[in-house]
Amino acid sequence: MGRFLRPLLRGTTYTRLVHLWVPMLVVSVWLFVDVSKPWVPALALIPLGLIPAVRTGEGVQAQLLLSPGVRDPGFSVARATGWRDRLRTVVWLEVRMALGVVTSIACVWLPVLAYLLAGLAGGRVPHDVPVLAEATPHWWYALLVPLPLLTLYGVVVGLGSWVTALARRLLGPSASERLAALEERTEQLLERNRIAHELHDSIGHALTVAVVQAGAARAAGDPAFTDRALSAIEETGRAALEDLERVLGVLREAERPVSARPTLADADRLLESARASGAKVDAELTGALEAVPGPASREGYRILQEALTNALRHAGSVPVRVSIEVAAGVLSLEVRNPLTGHIPAPVRGSGLRGIHERAALLGGRASTGPDEGDWQVRAELPLS
Repeated sequence: MGRFLRPLLRGTTYTRLVHLWVPMLVVSVWLFVDVSKPWVPALALIPLGLIPAVRTGEGVQAQLLLSPGVRDPGFSVARATGWRDRLRTVVWLEVRMALGVVTSIACVWLPVLAYLLAGLAGGRVPHDVPVLAEATPHWWYALLVPLPLLTLYGVVVGLGSWVTALARRLLGPSASERLAALEERTEQLLERNRIAHELHDSIGHALTVAVVQAGAARAAGDPAFTDRALSAIEETGRAALEDLERVLGVLREAERPVSARPTLADADRLLESARASGAKVDAELTGALEAVPGPASREGYRILQEALTNALRHAGSVPVRVSIEVAAGVLSLEVRNPLTGHIPAPVRGSGLRGIHERAALLGGRASTGPDEGDWQVRAELPLS
């Protein structure tokens, strides 16, 4: 019994009932004008539904009244962009008005019928009502009183659920809107993936430099070297905090421009940070780095950062050769260091995967792995 009465305790049941009643406001006004032509409002809905903005209004009403509080109710609030959407809106308006007529009649006459049946059970004959005017009063009419009320319950709850399902079909997103939503979702996932790489590269580099510097300072036992190590750790930490604040700003502001991200013009900061950590970095920069387009320059910076981080993390204070060349519409970047100890597997670690993903994102290619006794990271990014 509790399950049967549960829909009566839901606010959605009554908001859907209001949604079904709304079209009858127009019909009621028209009946005051000309009761002999009740079909005129339905005829007027045809040109009304062809107006693109009407679909937006109907979608908003459906969201507020048919599925209030639902995060993704399945109703489109976009303007109609084609004849298919306009015709769907016309059909929806006509069906909504027809269901509104049925609901209104049921909400008025079914309670009245229950009242009249109760009157017959009590000995009162409704002389102005056909059929019942000829009935003989009797107590057993009281047994029929619940039937109109149960029918009203079924109409209100059933039509409310049915009109919601129909609205999702007729007011739901069109094929082009679903495609646009899918593309937007894909862009969001790509952006989240890029931010994850940003945090990994920036924070991972800073922590690696700090760990290497701290270990070297403790092993050296030289106050002057310790001061230099602490200064390098401080500088790297500040840079990491700036990167973290920038990434968090992107998360807070979806429309924040990416122009503030570091580029290869800031490569000297990475090279000096690696040198301060004990690595002997020999860098060769060829071509106009300042002319490299923003996307390629930003991704090139992150690839260089991850390559230096891997060198410091896995090889320690070893000679590192960095080559960056801009020529023939391609940005070529290569980082090499001698192999010492464990070789990180190319298929493991989000850092190495990130290098390949960043290159592929711009239509380029990357390779990582042993090469003639060295560990090599090489990437080629097209500039167009």
